[in-house]
Amino acid sequence: MRIIFMGTPEFAVASLDALIDAGCDIVAVITAPDKPAGRGQKLNESAVKKYALANNIKVLQPEKLKDPDFLQELQNLKADLQVVVAFRMLPEVVWNMPPKGTINLHASLLPQYRGAAPINWAVINGEKESGATTFLLQQQIDTGNILFTEKVSIPEDFTAGDLHDKLMIKGAGLLVKTVKAVESDKFNAQPQDHLLEGIELKHAPKIFKDDCKIDWNKPVEQVYNLIRGLSPYPTAFTELNGKTLKIFTATKETATPDTEPGSFSTDNKTYLKFACTDGYISVKDLQLEGKKRMGVEEFLRGVRLT
Repeated sequence: MRIIFMGTPEFAVASLDALIDAGCDIVAVITAPDKPAGRGQKLNESAVKKYALANNIKVLQPEKLKDPDFLQELQNLKADLQVVVAFRMLPEVVWNMPPKGTINLHASLLPQYRGAAPINWAVINGEKESGATTFLLQQQIDTGNILFTEKVSIPEDFTAGDLHDKLMIKGAGLLVKTVKAVESDKFNAQPQDHLLEGIELKHAPKIFKDDCKIDWNKPVEQVYNLIRGLSPYPTAFTELNGKTLKIFTATKETATPDTEPGSFSTDNKTYLKFACTDGYISVKDLQLEGKKRMGVEEFLRGVRLT
């Protein structure tokens, strides 16, 4: 089969690499346009573009997916199948173009956690299990017929970054399995409607800054899961002496606090704790506004908190 691959971040690179290793014919890669980044505002290429160029794969970077010139170029590639991993929403004229359709890899067990941030929300909500799903694209986002799924466990101390790396590898293998099945027509597409009966849907919308601010009036378990679910990015934060304090990793202590939620205690040597309603969050890895990321002991050697 002639395959067009669509993706942008590092998560998608693992899938593209797995498809090439499996002998798939990737005729082109569609990825995001280069964007200015950093102090010098130099144009930054996506992880998928860098990989494609290093492997001599044709790269297309349309600003608009309905642009007539782009659609004509897509048509000229005569792809049998399109594969999407961590890309933007496609118009019907694009996803409906190849004869074998367009398949998507999603980092959750659909129909749960449809949306832009399934990995983060699964950890934030304290899930013990997640997974990857391949499905056939249709108009509404993440609602197409399911092809294959693979489950993974979420240990209690896992961050979103840990789950991302685990699903990146699992998902790549699942995608190869899916492409081979589509090529040989050996698959059974299952409508998601059949899976919706009697379950409460959990969603995974895009995460904004307000979602990242820690509410210390919540139970310690919820705060702990929020910190895990936003680490390493976009990162949960609070305020410390009038400055933004990002918290990357922490441990939880269940105890009856003797201080108000949000107040901190420290020995200025080894620990920094914040009170919740029913316990404490002990910060392990942090970054104060204007400083680099560091462990709590290194941090406390450089400041004196009262």
